[in-house]
Amino acid sequence: MLETGTPAPDFTLPDQNGELHTLSDYRGQKVILYFYPKDMTSGCTKQACAFGELFPLFREKGAVVLGVSKDSVASHKKFEEQYGLPFTLLSDPEKQVLQTYDVWKEKKNYGKVTMGVVRTTYLIDENGIIVRALDKVKAAENPAQMLGYLA
Repeated sequence: MLETGTPAPDFTLPDQNGELHTLSDYRGQKVILYFYPKDMTSGCTKQACAFGELFPLFREKGAVVLGVSKDSVASHKKFEEQYGLPFTLLSDPEKQVLQTYDVWKEKKNYGKVTMGVVRTTYLIDENGIIVRALDKVKAAENPAQMLGYLA
């Protein structure tokens, strides 16, 4: 996990519509950058839908929400449409950003060790500095928790 107080590494990734986004595009706004394992899975759906429900409150507080996983653009589009998600989902199939943000790690599941995304959320301020970094977050609780961190 990256340290608070350090600059958030910039990146360029496509969204669910295939449009490219860079983190620096969002300078001047707070950014909730959350990394999740997989579209359409139980925990990830709970987390995404909760971010969706609270999205107007994030906007009121001047924040954007960006979700990142290794899923394809097409998978993200289906996820967005099925659940009516009002925020940007970024596709990182090459895992470059996942590795840069130190969320691609060994995980143990039922005694089996695999590589995967550790559910992690960063709050990045208007100047691109990481002000909160939370790993192993609880999917359903994370959006309300992050909303509470916004001034």
